[in-house]
Amino acid sequence: MQATPQARSAGLRYVFPVLAGKLARFATRLRGGGSAFPGYLTNRLAPTLLPTLADQFRYGVVFVLGSNGKTTTTHMISEVLRAHGLKVFTNPTGANLPQGVTSALLADATLTGRIKADVAVLEIDEGFAADLADRLSPSVILSLNVQVDQLYRFYETERVADMMLDASTRASAHVVVNRDDPYLSKIDVDAMRAPVTFFGVAPEIVAASAHGLANAVDTRSGTAGIVERPAFSEVRAVAGRDVVVNVGGADARITLPARGLHYAADAAAALAVASGVLGDRFDAVRAAAGFATMAPAYGRGEVIPLRRDPAGEQVEFVMFKNGPSIQMNLDALEGTPERALIAIDEGTPDVSWLYDVDFSALPRVDVVTGEKAYQLALALAYAGVEIGTVEPDMEKAVEIMRSFPDTDRGTQTWFVNYELMMIGRRLLGHGDQEVARR
Repeated sequence: MQATPQARSAGLRYVFPVLAGKLARFATRLRGGGSAFPGYLTNRLAPTLLPTLADQFRYGVVFVLGSNGKTTTTHMISEVLRAHGLKVFTNPTGANLPQGVTSALLADATLTGRIKADVAVLEIDEGFAADLADRLSPSVILSLNVQVDQLYRFYETERVADMMLDASTRASAHVVVNRDDPYLSKIDVDAMRAPVTFFGVAPEIVAASAHGLANAVDTRSGTAGIVERPAFSEVRAVAGRDVVVNVGGADARITLPARGLHYAADAAAALAVASGVLGDRFDAVRAAAGFATMAPAYGRGEVIPLRRDPAGEQVEFVMFKNGPSIQMNLDALEGTPERALIAIDEGTPDVSWLYDVDFSALPRVDVVTGEKAYQLALALAYAGVEIGTVEPDMEKAVEIMRSFPDTDRGTQTWFVNYELMMIGRRLLGHGDQEVARR
């Protein structure tokens, strides 16, 4: 169908803002900078561009919210939808603030503000979720969990829950919520504009985990635990990375991109969302095929060669950003790491939560690094962890790890927060950020 003169005129008005944003994006990438400024610039030049972009997706816009697991779940949903033949736009590197979302959209938009995709699956920061929902009109909003995170920014966990639940009232087609979260399970279903679907993990599986799912305890309602809800999508079995998820009465047998109960819960959430987006088109076999070819999300369980030889020693990146995320990853370890590095930097202003983590699964760390290495080392020492070397400089720490003889299993394990994960990947020759297919 040929565009009308009015449509062409509407598109032409975005040429300059989009071109300016694309040029800013190119310049910042050349300098090794982040992705926020191009989106900020474009939003200032064309405040109506974001809603215009969002209106183009035939299957709507999906928001993924949560204290932990947003990037991984966004990746899972995207790959499952692709396995069903949809063209998916997403923000694969976790650019989840308004300017970051716009920057990601700029990468695929034409100069007239068009994007060739059937659906958008977007990781969104909880603090901006309601505002972005008003601008992007999401059809589906997923809330993964409420966990103790960024108290220096959000102050209370219940405030984060309210942000997610407030944003969820804007969903036009489906609200997907964690049945096993003490705050989210208490959602007021009648207050939602769209039907509410729950996902979860079978109670016996949660009970068998050392620290459960690490969701925050409800401190305000008088009921600390969850409200019993039927789960449309539920994890029924976990054996390493092999998982069975029952989705609407049908079992999907999938292989996770990384190990851990938290990844299994993310998979249940992803399948619930995909089912909501696709409706009768959802097929458990196709969903499983999507998981079968799924690489780990950027920096989450990725395995990268330590040296130039791809057949030599490998590094498994285990990313964390708060106590619950590192705890769930420690609980998911398959045996004691033979060689371990742990890193934290100024990107984590308050590290007091380290003292709440059970480090018993990590009896020794060979190198502690990052700007806050000594604070981290102190917490590890109090936890009884043996420490080899404290080296705040990440580049020097990597050289120390490279100097060790190869392990028997051929794998080192690096526990890193987001910023040092990016630096570590770059030092190993994997500095590219756009590793996920669009």
